[in-house]
Amino acid sequence: MFRLAVQNSVFRAPAAFYRAFHATAVADAKLTVQQLAEKVDLKGQNVLVRVDLNAPLAKDNVTVTDDTRLRAVVPTTKFLLDKGANVILASHYGRPKGEVIETGKNGRLNPVVKPLESLLGTPILKMNDCKGPEVEEAASKLTTGQVMLLENTRFYAGETKNDPELSAALGKLADYFVMDAFGTAHRAHSSTEGVTKHVKLAAAGFLMEKELQYLQGAVDDPKRPLMAIVGGAKVSTKIPVIESLLEKCDSILVGGGMIFTFYKALGYNIGASLVEEDMVDLATQLMKKAEAKGVPLILPTDVVLADAFDNDANSAIASVKEISGDWRGLDIGPDTIKLFQSEIEKAKTIIWNGPMGVFEMPNFAAGTNAVAQMLATATQEHGAITIIGGGDSVAAVNQAGLGDKVSHISTGGGASLELLEGKVLPGVAALTEV
Repeated sequence: MFRLAVQNSVFRAPAAFYRAFHATAVADAKLTVQQLAEKVDLKGQNVLVRVDLNAPLAKDNVTVTDDTRLRAVVPTTKFLLDKGANVILASHYGRPKGEVIETGKNGRLNPVVKPLESLLGTPILKMNDCKGPEVEEAASKLTTGQVMLLENTRFYAGETKNDPELSAALGKLADYFVMDAFGTAHRAHSSTEGVTKHVKLAAAGFLMEKELQYLQGAVDDPKRPLMAIVGGAKVSTKIPVIESLLEKCDSILVGGGMIFTFYKALGYNIGASLVEEDMVDLATQLMKKAEAKGVPLILPTDVVLADAFDNDANSAIASVKEISGDWRGLDIGPDTIKLFQSEIEKAKTIIWNGPMGVFEMPNFAAGTNAVAQMLATATQEHGAITIIGGGDSVAAVNQAGLGDKVSHISTGGGASLELLEGKVLPGVAALTEV
């Protein structure tokens, strides 16, 4: 029978039970931007680069509040400029749902122009569309080392439908394509997958290459023990990745709102805590699968409860077996933090996706902040490889000022999850074979 994983009842398997998962890294089989530059003289050539410019804006919808994604664009763009290429940047922005370019008011890429110009140290020619005669003419007149920015590709509904016409229109702008938007690589869109059919060569940019090396390397050939820390509100969004990680990890720590679905499966009273009733049976199956494989699936032993979903609510710490009434769990408790720390200290590769609680509320952020600090310590003091994926986890690490203390922060939430699940990413599969 599955037992709640506490310090004296975490099930273990002999080391021989664990198996390495070996596969050929996708990155090894695809052309990289470095190889593209070695293969082709790029001087004066147009190179279309798919990037992710989804930088958050202040309430004025003009001021960029976090330039992390903009900075991620710089290495590949500067490399191409140094090779004398003309760089045409393409990106979606938000979810305009195919609002036509003429009437689109929100979602334009204008706010990122000045910050990006500052980072690149060069002027940017901003277009008001991403296809058509005007854009094609401007692209044809680019001179060595210029940067042109296309308008939001998602102003066209065809973008997310991988429309061949839009793909061909984007392909007219350049002979070569570089995919450097890992966060959209799991989507077969016109600007990520379709366009590759209309260029001579398609390569992975430096950011894409780094993401694949870390994420794919972590699960295909990790330094062991390999640990996954999985959090977030819903089990339903994480079941595929947990199932996949059970085949690869030596241990899995679980936190966040999803833990209460597991507790419900174990027959515990969860009070007013979040639960996905339709996922209870699947949670039971996951725990049984973990037990059968001998992989410790470690759940919190205590939680921080609140009598309302509010930062200023009354709160209390309780064992997971002592939740009752209208109280709800909003964070992992201090005993769990100690338990997680003892487990994290043993790991050599750690993948973290999803917060431990409602970290947006300062009074319920202790668990998430503690895990962020543990991973920074594991990296800096114990030489562990630590990989952070998922928007909330990344935000928590950056909020704690620890972004430069871990090995790698992934720029793609959904893409990183799908890669960890073992799925082939369309935006990677479409690149030119080496």
